[in-house]
Amino acid sequence: MPFDVDLFVIGGGSGGVRAARIAAGEHGARVALAEEYRLGGTCVIRGCVPKKLMVFASGFPAAFEDARAYGWQVAAGRFDWGAFRARLDAELDRLEAAYRGGLVAAGVTVYPERAVLEDAHTVRLAGGGRVRARHILVATGGRPFVPEFPGAGHVLTSNDLFRLEALPETVLIVGGGFIACEFACILNGLGVKVTQYYRGAQVLRGFDDEARGHVAELMREGGVEIHVGCDVARIDRDGAGFRVTATDGSARIFSAVVYATGRVPNTASLGLEAAGVRLGRRGEVVVDGWSQSSVPSVYAVGDVTDRVNLTPVAIREGHAFADTVFGATPRQADHDLVAAAVFTQPCELGAVGLTEEAAREVGPIEVYASSFKPMRQGFAGRGWRVLMKLIVCAQTRRVLGCHIVAPEAGEMIQLAAVAIRMGATKEDFDRTCAVHPTMAEELVTLRKPVRAG
Repeated sequence: MPFDVDLFVIGGGSGGVRAARIAAGEHGARVALAEEYRLGGTCVIRGCVPKKLMVFASGFPAAFEDARAYGWQVAAGRFDWGAFRARLDAELDRLEAAYRGGLVAAGVTVYPERAVLEDAHTVRLAGGGRVRARHILVATGGRPFVPEFPGAGHVLTSNDLFRLEALPETVLIVGGGFIACEFACILNGLGVKVTQYYRGAQVLRGFDDEARGHVAELMREGGVEIHVGCDVARIDRDGAGFRVTATDGSARIFSAVVYATGRVPNTASLGLEAAGVRLGRRGEVVVDGWSQSSVPSVYAVGDVTDRVNLTPVAIREGHAFADTVFGATPRQADHDLVAAAVFTQPCELGAVGLTEEAAREVGPIEVYASSFKPMRQGFAGRGWRVLMKLIVCAQTRRVLGCHIVAPEAGEMIQLAAVAIRMGATKEDFDRTCAVHPTMAEELVTLRKPVRAG
């Protein structure tokens, strides 16, 4: 039986769209793509982009305070959530249209409906149609995970926060990852009284211990009430709010409860297992370095594979897949030394490479670190400090990791990642002349290690 298309992509997020556009537009493949919700996926529609715009919005109260310290006569006034949300919706509509336009220009056929696998080469559409494809790419991303417990039906997830009709007066955020911490800071900056429960010993597990401890301290100083070693036992409706009983026996009432306890691969009811595609313990599509699944004609990229769950990684995986299968240029996406940023406030966390804890497991290291008041906020009378940290291999002198806790740390870590990926040594950093006065100059003026081992 002949194939209708060379490639059928299930999922219109960043990874799937990139793969479809490159396969069709650059390599001449016949490509179709199905997306049941909105083009753009988690990042554009309900993740990175709207979240970062909310970060910007929530930072203005502190900026107004700083402005007064610098002599400006300004008043914050009242935040208009409705006006902001209208602008946000318009921006997301613009971005979705850009994604759609890029696909159409590349010659991709777009189906605005759900698609599932019927077999290794057949995709069944929700509207009843069937498409035969030589290759199928699963790029359905992930979805928020909420554990089962009494009252779980009362909670919101990060997806819901972009669609709130009004901001709550008080909110409990459950979780300690980057999504939980970012939204705790966002809502706190927008005037919501925020409490955060996390069952672990410290938020931002997986990041450098010193850096994540620094972030948690700054969050507390900024007004977020963080409780570690604490989880929710049950939630009951109480008038207009919700009574939350914690595992320590305490009970408090909140206007809303948001669960940010991680995400899981979005593979449910896609027909994958019936088609022979092997799934992992968390429901992820198990793939090799070429993004190929256990079924040769089925590939997967992005969060649905649960490798490195970041948008730029999904884009690179999608591009590498298209080049390999349709462009006669075999290559794999590189998952090493991927930089990351957590957009907390008043300081972001930027990280690339090994944490101090992981580096100590590899061999002897030297740790260079400095904590200081940044000029701009220090002048305004703020007492908090930033952190700059380099992890160095004591034998090769290569910089193994960089961790920054500071305003705009995400911007700084991008450039540090270039140097570290190129194999820069500590002496390379030392030979680089400082740009003064900046926070980032500290990275090239750290002369003596604070500890080694």
